Amino acid sequence: MTLESIFLASFVFGLVLTAGSFFGGHVHLHIGHLHMGHAHGKGGHWFNLFSMAGFLCWFGGVGYLLLHTRHYSLWFVFPCAITSGLIAASVLSLFLTRILLLHDRPLLPEDTEMRGVLAEVSQTVRPGFTGEILFSLNGTRRASAAHSTQELTRGTEVVVTDYARGVAWVTPFHAERN
Repeated sequence: MTLESIFLASFVFGLVLTAGSFFGGHVHLHIGHLHMGHAHGKGGHWFNLFSMAGFLCWFGGVGYLLLHTRHYSLWFVFPCAITSGLIAASVLSLFLTRILLLHDRPLLPEDTEMRGVLAEVSQTVRPGFTGEILFSLNGTRRASAAHSTQELTRGTEVVVTDYARGVAWVTPFHAERN
């Protein structure tokens, strides 16, 4: 195997990792999970699959182009390829930690608690039938199937009393007026 082949294989492998994660995420393709430990620097996570794919693409691409098109010596090509790969990995890692994961936090059970949530009926709820409610939870507008023991027309304010298997049990919300 020649050095050109190694650079080209690194580039292709990095590109396949990038394309696989892009398309796998957009079509919600789940083929198990790869859990790798993270090496922590001052800025947070700097070694991850995202930055590794960027490193491989740039390392392989720059190395192949310099070696194949310009016929530079290995003493010049290899440091240039490593430097470009490290710069690409650093930029991608900074993008990931400073922009994409800026507001990331663990989800707590109380963040998804439905009991006590105020909602509005969007499709009439009749006893024995399913209607629909609209509500806000964690700053996001959502909808849910709803059941009630009494008829609730569209626009009625309700409170969720129970939630199971994707269906909210609701009752009218009567706010005390002063």
